[in-house]
Amino acid sequence: MRRALVTALILAAVLVLGAAGVREVSAIGFGDLGRALEIGKSVVKVGKAAGKAAEDLTPEHEYYIGRAVAATILGKYKPLDNPAANAYLNLLGQTLARASDRPQTFAGYHFAIMDTEEINAFGCPGGLILISRGLLRCCANEDQVAAVLAHEIGHVVKAHGLASIQQSRILDVAGVLFQEGASHAGGNVAALSGAFAGSIGDITKTMMVNGYSRGQEGEADLEAATILGRVGYDPQAICQVLATMAHRYKPGGADFAKTHPNPADRIAALQEKFPPAPAAQAPPERLARWQQALGQV
Repeated sequence: MRRALVTALILAAVLVLGAAGVREVSAIGFGDLGRALEIGKSVVKVGKAAGKAAEDLTPEHEYYIGRAVAATILGKYKPLDNPAANAYLNLLGQTLARASDRPQTFAGYHFAIMDTEEINAFGCPGGLILISRGLLRCCANEDQVAAVLAHEIGHVVKAHGLASIQQSRILDVAGVLFQEGASHAGGNVAALSGAFAGSIGDITKTMMVNGYSRGQEGEADLEAATILGRVGYDPQAICQVLATMAHRYKPGGADFAKTHPNPADRIAALQEKFPPAPAAQAPPERLARWQQALGQV
């Protein structure tokens, strides 16, 4: 679907800029070969820029993009200085990641706690996952912490962060293409060369400001429930965390309410696929290690 749209953009570039070029050349005459060549080059540059939108990012690209996104986020929310809590989170997270549909990334999964009371979490491309102290405090046991981590792993598995780059690239090219045609194919080629320069900002804005789409959040919820069941945690734990978050949900709020759909809607969608069922009693050791690791967070 995306490649078809890009192909359409390239064809539109030829048609729009070509038409503009015919009109321009007719107006200035064929003596001005420099101007005619400039119009031709503009068509080629638009086509190349649109083609770039269809490029597949490699796992290595994804890793370095994810590092930059995580660094941007940690510029706002500093990491929590609690080695024991972070070690526990990484052990739990690695276990969950190995049970996902994408157990390996270029440099592996890494998990860290953000020192903020805001309720939020971010699954950066490549497997860098950040969870706020405030969100961890919404979790009543290890199953619920696992649910939060599995949801963010789901975003990585589904490559939702990278999707925001690819979509914005296509939209940027479409916008510049329109300007090119309107300005007789000469004035905005420089804008095309920079149309894809904001990839890091695309992802960061999606994660921190706009939020993923309702469909993407639903996909990550379903992935989380699947992972939980594979590892032996209660798949309903994701609904339990969402129920706690629902009590704190204020539309238009500064944290998860700004970037996520209403938790009640997500619970309803999840329970269509994973109907509520009695959960097995969790081993006492599980509760003890959760309390020891995160009791003071």
